[in-house]
Amino acid sequence: MPRNGSLPYSQRLSVGRLGPLWELFFRFGPPRWSQYILDNWAGQRLVVGVPLLWLVLFFLVPFLIVFKISFSEVRLAMPPYAPLWEWAGEQIVAVQLNLGNYLFLLTDDLYVSSYLYSLKVAAVSTLWCLVIAYPMAYAIARATPATRNLYLMLIILPFWTSFLLRVYAWIGLLKSNGVINNVLMALGIIQEPITMMHTDIAVYIGIVYSYLPFMILPLYSNLEKHDFTLLEAAADLGARPFKSFFRITLPLSVPGILAGSLLVFIPAVGEYVIPSLLGRTDQLMIGRVLSDEFFANRDWPVASAVAIAMLVLLMLPIMWFQKIQARELEARK
Repeated sequence: MPRNGSLPYSQRLSVGRLGPLWELFFRFGPPRWSQYILDNWAGQRLVVGVPLLWLVLFFLVPFLIVFKISFSEVRLAMPPYAPLWEWAGEQIVAVQLNLGNYLFLLTDDLYVSSYLYSLKVAAVSTLWCLVIAYPMAYAIARATPATRNLYLMLIILPFWTSFLLRVYAWIGLLKSNGVINNVLMALGIIQEPITMMHTDIAVYIGIVYSYLPFMILPLYSNLEKHDFTLLEAAADLGARPFKSFFRITLPLSVPGILAGSLLVFIPAVGEYVIPSLLGRTDQLMIGRVLSDEFFANRDWPVASAVAIAMLVLLMLPIMWFQKIQARELEARK
C-alpha cells in the first residue's frame, strides 16, 4: 500500500487538509472508491447535486402531489379528496381520473375572470415598474462607484422590513383619513377625501412599490456592462442623445428588460397579500381564489387544478424568454 507521499495529488491534498483520520482512510480504504468521491462528489457534481436535490424535494415532489390531487374528487373526509386508484392486495383494480376539475375552471366565470384580472394587474404593474425603474437603473449605472453603492443600498433597504408591514403602511397612506388625503385637504387641493383604498389603483401602487427593486436590479446589471464609448462614437457621428438611446442603449438593454419583467410579472400574477389588503372586494385575483378554495371551501381538487393551470400559464412567458435568449446566443456566435 503506498504511503502518503506516493498517493495521488488529489488524495494527498485532502489528507493534508482533513487530518490523520483521513490519512488512514486513504491508506487502508478502497482506492478506487475514494478516488471516485474526490473526482465526482467533491467537485462539480456535488455543486450541482445539492441544488438539484433541493429542487426535487421542495418543488418537483410537491408539484407531483398537487398534480395528483387535481385529478381526484372532493369528499368530506381527511384528506378531503378521493384516492386516484384502488388496491386489492398488491394489484391496482381501478383508476379514477377526474378531468372535471379542469373543465370546471373553463366553464365557471369566477375563475376565468380571476385569471384575466390577474394577468391585467400583473401586466399593468410590470409596465409601470419598467417606466419607473429604467431611468433609476440608468442613473445608477452612470453614477460614480461610491454613489452607486449608496443608491443600491437604498433600493435594497426596504427588504430589511417585513413585506406585510410595508403593505400595512400603505393602508395608513391611502385610507380616507390617511396621510395623503389629510395633506391634500390641508393644502386646499381637495375639499373631501379621495377614495383610494380597495381600488385597482391601490393594488397597482402596492405591487409597483413592492416589486420595483426586482426590476431595477436586473436593469442595472445589464446597463452597467454597456460600453459607453459607443454613445461617444454616436455623438461624434452626429447622433443626438435621444437617437443614440433608441439605437444603442435600448436594444442592448433588452435582456435586462425581459429578465426584470419576468421577475415582476410572474409573482404579481399570483399575488395574494396586496390585493387582499388594498384591492377590491368585488374582483378577486387568482391567488385569493386559490386560498379560498383550499381553506374556506376545502375543495382541494379544484384548488390543485387552479394551481396547476396557473403554473402552466406562467410557464409560457418563461419559455418565450428562453427562446429569445437562445436566439441572441446564436446571433452572437
